[in-house]
Amino acid sequence: MHIPAVICKAINSMVPKPTHPFNLAAGGCSSYSEWQFGRGYLALEHYKRMADERQMLEGKTVLDIGCGAGGKTVYYATFNPRHIYGIDLSEGLIAEASEFAEKKGLQNKVTFKIEDASRLSFEDNFFDSIIMNDAVEHLDDPVAVLNECYRVLKQGGRLYTNFPPYYHPYGAHLSDVIGIPWVHMFFSEKTLIRVYKDLVSGLPDAQMRIDYRIGTAADGKEYFTHINKMTIRRFESIKRTLPFKTSYYYHVPLRGFLSLPSKIPLLREVFVKMVVCIFEK
Repeated sequence: MHIPAVICKAINSMVPKPTHPFNLAAGGCSSYSEWQFGRGYLALEHYKRMADERQMLEGKTVLDIGCGAGGKTVYYATFNPRHIYGIDLSEGLIAEASEFAEKKGLQNKVTFKIEDASRLSFEDNFFDSIIMNDAVEHLDDPVAVLNECYRVLKQGGRLYTNFPPYYHPYGAHLSDVIGIPWVHMFFSEKTLIRVYKDLVSGLPDAQMRIDYRIGTAADGKEYFTHINKMTIRRFESIKRTLPFKTSYYYHVPLRGFLSLPSKIPLLREVFVKMVVCIFEK
């Protein structure tokens, strides 16, 4: 018996789970694409202080990095870009995204491609805008990806990025089955892998979830592959090394009344909901 796993599962059984697209899709309530499409406006709201949808998208050539099932990409396409490209590493998600664009009648505005964002196939100075919504925390090599963004952006082009820092209450990205806030601060990765596998067992898409989140290192040790543990401190350190100009940088607190602790260096990692940054070439 693995005592920490038993404790984790016992606590988890008493905690409500946040709404998660995996569960909506598995329950037949909404496809992953539809869920993303319905939340597309939230991604753009992060930048409203500096740019509206027209400035970001209208008449522009746009890249959406980490598009997933393409719902948000297709939502962006409703603002009449010249063309928008959505890229992801998952063949299955790209197929779902392409089908969704056709369903919405926007296939002529959107192209979905399987691409590694750290080695883009696009030529230099190709895009007017790049969007990375909830993607930075998933990149294997964020520095390489951000430098690739600089290469493919036109002069004066902008990179719009936002992400939840690792010590966000659900920064472990396991909330499809584990609803304990800050669970990754209380239990080891080994324990969480054990708990996650046990909780998804029996679900119709169990293997997909496990393959998406868990990998095996050369030494045989399992680890979470879907998250790079990006903290605010690490992102700011990376930001200083980039050739971009920072046009806008903001931390969204978890709640309005937590605005003050979200500004204190020792506390902000825990009390910031979203890091928002606009880079300009």
